Amino acid sequence: MDIKQLKFLIALDQTRHFGQAAALCHITQPTLSMRLRNLEDELGLMLVTRGQRFEGLTEAGERILAWTRTLLAAYDGLQAEAASCRGRIIGSLRIGMVPLSSFNLMDLLKPLIHSYPQLQVQLSSLSSEQVTDGLSRNQLDLGICYLDQINRSYFDVIELGATRMGLLYDTRHFAFASPTLAWEALAELPLGLLSQGMHYRQAIDLSFRSRGLHPQSILESDSTYQLVQGVCAGLCAAIMPLDHGLEGLSEHIHILPIADASIHAPVGLLLRRSEPRSALAEQCFAQARLLLSPQAQPSSLPLEVS
Repeated sequence: MDIKQLKFLIALDQTRHFGQAAALCHITQPTLSMRLRNLEDELGLMLVTRGQRFEGLTEAGERILAWTRTLLAAYDGLQAEAASCRGRIIGSLRIGMVPLSSFNLMDLLKPLIHSYPQLQVQLSSLSSEQVTDGLSRNQLDLGICYLDQINRSYFDVIELGATRMGLLYDTRHFAFASPTLAWEALAELPLGLLSQGMHYRQAIDLSFRSRGLHPQSILESDSTYQLVQGVCAGLCAAIMPLDHGLEGLSEHIHILPIADASIHAPVGLLLRRSEPRSALAEQCFAQARLLLSPQAQPSSLPLEVS
């Protein structure tokens, strides 16, 4: 067994296609199939359900895949640790974050990548629960999520502040005379909203319900990009975070603050406290602490949340 075989299994799970997995790994499809069969022979297990095309992983394959992800994360961490011992910061930094908050991640990544040109960043849009789970399983290095249900005894935390809301709109399709909007005014507009069940959407729904209002949701998506597309097309306006960087996407895109609109739970940058903890994650977290001060102060006191 070698590390490449494990990477081939990961690629097959990602693409769900033998040919695409082979292309992703820069090898031929017959080579990919052969190496995966070699892995199956060595383990004495059938990992892949084969037909005329890829039909999925077997139950054993799914269990082996979970270990494979852990082993590859440890391998990447080992490489980054060795580079750190040589005085270099290289490798891939895996960050999971909630899709919407009043924190523009690019404000952090730009100086980080400038300081460490060989740094690569993998971003995943996840719920707060998925972020903490990914950190606990060593599938993520850093996480950005809401802190209302976080047990801080397990994480080092840099608080990034509360998320305030505004109405994102295209000036070619909408115009507003007031510098601040009320929830009552929003209820009369065609709106694009994040999918139900997501933390940010729950805060929006609560704000409308508490005022006895029923918004006109004409577009819902778990993708911020698709909501912005709807805004640019004039299909809707969208309730988005202030200071997220969205208003800089186009000269026509503006955002107006909404009165009494914020998510009470602050957002935070998280680093797992337990080992193994990569030198790359630790270095980037320490750098983030410097970059975000004084606007964000680290929180070190344990907080139990029931």
